[in-house]
Amino acid sequence: MPLSIGIDIGGTNLRAARISGTGEILERLSEKSAPDPQLVLSRIAGMVRRLDTSEVSAIGIGVPGRVDAHRRAVLSGGYVNLASVSLAQRLEDMAGKPVVIDNDCNMALVAEMALGAGRGHDDIAMFTIGTGIGGAVAQDRRILRGRATAGQLGHITVDVNGETCACGRRGCVETTSSGTALGRHIARAGLRPDLSVDQLFARDAAGDIQARAILEAWATPLRAAIDTSVALFDPDLVLLGGGLGRAAHKALGRAPALAPWYQCPVEPAQLGDEAGVIGAGLQALAGTDMAPAPILGRSFVQTGGARRAVLVNGIPASGKSTVSRGIADRTGWPLLALDTIKNPFLEVLGGGDRAFNRTLGRASYQAIWSVVGEAPAGSTFIVDAWFGFQPRELLEDHLRNAGVEQTFEIWCHAPGEVLAERYGARLGQRPAGHPGAAYIPELIELAGRAEPLRRGPLFDVDTTKPIDFDAIIAWLRAMMPGGV
Repeated sequence: MPLSIGIDIGGTNLRAARISGTGEILERLSEKSAPDPQLVLSRIAGMVRRLDTSEVSAIGIGVPGRVDAHRRAVLSGGYVNLASVSLAQRLEDMAGKPVVIDNDCNMALVAEMALGAGRGHDDIAMFTIGTGIGGAVAQDRRILRGRATAGQLGHITVDVNGETCACGRRGCVETTSSGTALGRHIARAGLRPDLSVDQLFARDAAGDIQARAILEAWATPLRAAIDTSVALFDPDLVLLGGGLGRAAHKALGRAPALAPWYQCPVEPAQLGDEAGVIGAGLQALAGTDMAPAPILGRSFVQTGGARRAVLVNGIPASGKSTVSRGIADRTGWPLLALDTIKNPFLEVLGGGDRAFNRTLGRASYQAIWSVVGEAPAGSTFIVDAWFGFQPRELLEDHLRNAGVEQTFEIWCHAPGEVLAERYGARLGQRPAGHPGAAYIPELIELAGRAEPLRRGPLFDVDTTKPIDFDAIIAWLRAMMPGGV
């Protein structure tokens, strides 16, 4: 399975990790952040060199501030401003691997929807509380972008006469409820600057009025910003992430929601500081569409969007039919297989020679993509075939004509001798017209040279081992842009 490197750029720390296709952190590194963009770039490059391996296929970076993900451009930043650095291009030139960038909170929300507190929710607003305050919004499990940079929840105004924010406006919630703002509240109260938020909670629990006042000053504007986000987006969940997310959630107990129209469940994120690197790594593998994992098991038609195809690929007897059926059973997506279309014709026509079988296979292949092309936009299909039996250019033509823009490949394989045994065992079960026992030496030879398409995200399945459908479904959740 291909790996990625996920990077999370924060105002205090730079985090990087090697990430599996299912979001598992395999190795992690951390460096101190800095206001100097060139220094930040140098430290990130060093971590990439240390994490890079031949299995790493892409790099994802979560960047604070306004990011145009599709143009891979940092437009502006706050505590760490990388707008002057061609971040994606510089790292791509250095590592020789594709680089995806997006706002750091968008990356964290993608991870929470795939693996954390956002699972099972379609519409989420997320605040990340750290040095500053980041924001991200998902509607129908797709990151909301507007023209490019929607979701800047840290810049919701909570006091028009408040302190000047890094964005140039006054009274953004970042100026009142971030970690930096908490430090200011503590300093203005005359308390020692190293007082932690946990110590504040302990003092509050002991009846310290000063500690309670600090927590209320920190949490009340955040509650106002949350209420505003609920009024704007009507989410079914608000998440609080970042290094101070859980503390902020606890502090909101001092600032309950008052407006009955704008109340919504508010929960702490589950992945903590690791959300940013996990989300960045998953999106690096998925590409630049920046949409989260789907909720599998619902309708196979998503709201809008291009058609999608899960290509279950492998030579005859490789086990792809078993894999295809297992995925279909767990997702509800329709399954189209060459043999499903071809066999009824062989039975009705009474078989044929191998040349006829090949001709019928090509016609069945075309029929599959014709069916896909007639489906509603946003449909997801599982296609079971040995895609190497036709030229790659023909597949691309079929995909284009069917309106399929996103493919996800499951590569099924086994040693040649295993395939020979399987093929021989089912000779009597197949309609006349399929190649007979004389095909087995050719099949063994084919097993030694067959390769996956590598047309996008790829999951490898050795069908001589028990098939881990949970891992396959988790990979699809992580890889697929948009809801299902």
